Parts: sequence; structure tokens; C-alpha cells
Amino acid sequence: MLSGPDLGGGYLHQLSIDRDGERTTFTFHAQEGGADAAGPPKGPLDVLGYVHPPVACQFGGPRCWHRRFLLPFAGTVRVRTAYNRSRFVLQTMLGQAYGGTPTDVESALREVVQRVGAPLARERIPWYVGGSTAARLLGATFLPRDIDLGTTRAGVDRIGELLREYLIEPVGPTDWPRSGIVHGARAFVGTFQAGARVEWAVPIDPGASARWAEWSGRPEEVRTLAASFAGATLAVTRPEYALVRAWERNASGRAAALAELARRLGPDRELAAALLERSTLPVEARTVRLRELDV
Repeated sequence: MLSGPDLGGGYLHQLSIDRDGERTTFTFHAQEGGADAAGPPKGPLDVLGYVHPPVACQFGGPRCWHRRFLLPFAGTVRVRTAYNRSRFVLQTMLGQAYGGTPTDVESALREVVQRVGAPLARERIPWYVGGSTAARLLGATFLPRDIDLGTTRAGVDRIGELLREYLIEPVGPTDWPRSGIVHGARAFVGTFQAGARVEWAVPIDPGASARWAEWSGRPEEVRTLAASFAGATLAVTRPEYALVRAWERNASGRAAALAELARRLGPDRELAAALLERSTLPVEARTVRLRELDV
């Protein structure tokens, strides 16, 4: 045990370490803390990438969550720093996810651009903004919940260095529930009371990525547009990426806004068709959805 029990966001937290030769697994544990942690919490932690095990975990009992990271033992200090920041900002992140607390995407993105833009340009490391924040920068009216960045493997590490004081998860191999095992990190950019979560990652084994995949670690293969923000020109992914995800989740309001945005920009039907082909939507629904992009 490296730290704990500690408090944050209605949970009791612990940081543990498991060494096996050169392999070191660090685990963030969180258990519903009740009155002892000023609980109950605003909601479960799966929205922040935590895993709820099917059985009681070693430190958390029956109502526990965890995040695991495989890093060298020499990274202990940075893991502990990220662990502490994660619990300090947890109340704000849960409020944004469940309690109506506004996500300050604009201020957080401005800070990200100021910190990473010039260094990555000098070092010729490509990066771009994806997800719902990309759609917002292109003119979508809804508010994003977080900021997703795409880059290369080298870019993942460099962005982690440039945003190190904001990290809530250390840079390294970890499991993202919807993405599998990745080399990535998360940060909360802002103060303890206001800001936005920022995520970036690449697959551990890039292999043969799907055509035009948004998070493949190969920025040159991603279809992007240029958007102006805070005096800078940013590469942002096309709205078809977020649109297909909205269709998959049956988020009808967001999907309608994204489809309208794609039509206004001039839809990339080739990209949309490729994304629909590998989506979870039933085959018969894909043609119907593709027709929604017709002007």
C-alpha cells in the first residue's frame, strides 16, 4: 500500500503497488465511503474509466472500483502525484458527469493549446482534437463533456510531460474499457473546482488499424478539418466520427445536431460509409443513416 485510506468525491481511496520482477502494477482503488467521505457520491465511476469488478476487491469491499497502470517502479512519484490529483478533482468530475456542473472546455482547451501547441510544432509531432470537442469547434451547438486528443506514440508521452501537473492518470500502459489496452493518460486541466477532463492514447499494438480510424496513433490517416480557436488553427476530426458514435448510442438529439453540421460542412459520405460498415448498428439501419447526410 502506497497511500490511503484517503478521501475524495464521496469515495475512500487507496493506492497500491504490486511488484513482479521488472513489472510494477499500480492500482487506484475507490470504495463508496458514506458519511466518512462526505458521501454518498454523485454517481458511479465507470464514466471516468474505472472498472467495477464482479467480486469484492482486496481493498474496496463489495462496492469498489479500480484503475490499473503498468509502469516501471521508478515512476512511483508521478503515479502518486496523479493519484492525489485524481481524488482532489473527483467531486468536480462527478458533478460534471451527473450533477449539472458545467464543463469548462473552452478554458481547458485554451490551456492545452498554450502548453502543447508550440512544443509539438517545433518537434514536428502531429496532434489533433477529436470527439465532441472537435464538433464544437466546427460549429456544433451542444457542450462537450471532455476533450479528446489524437497523436502518435511519441506524442502521448510528450503531451504527458507538457501537462504533467494536471495528470489524473500517469502516462503508460493501461486498460480503457471501450478501447482495450492502450498507451495513454488522462488529465483534469483547470482548478480543483472548474475545468475539463482531457484524454489521449494510442493502441499498444497498432497493427493494421481500420481505415481512417480516429484513434489509431496514425494522425496522417485521420480525416480532419481546420478550425480556429484562441488565435490558433487546430486540426480537428470530421463530425462523421462523433456522428456514428451518437447513432450507435441512440443519442438522437446529439446525432441530429452532428448530421446537420456534417451537411453544412459538406458530408464526407465515403468516411461515414466506412465508419458505419464497422459500427454496431444493424446492417439495415446503416443505409438509412447514410441517407440522413444527403443535402
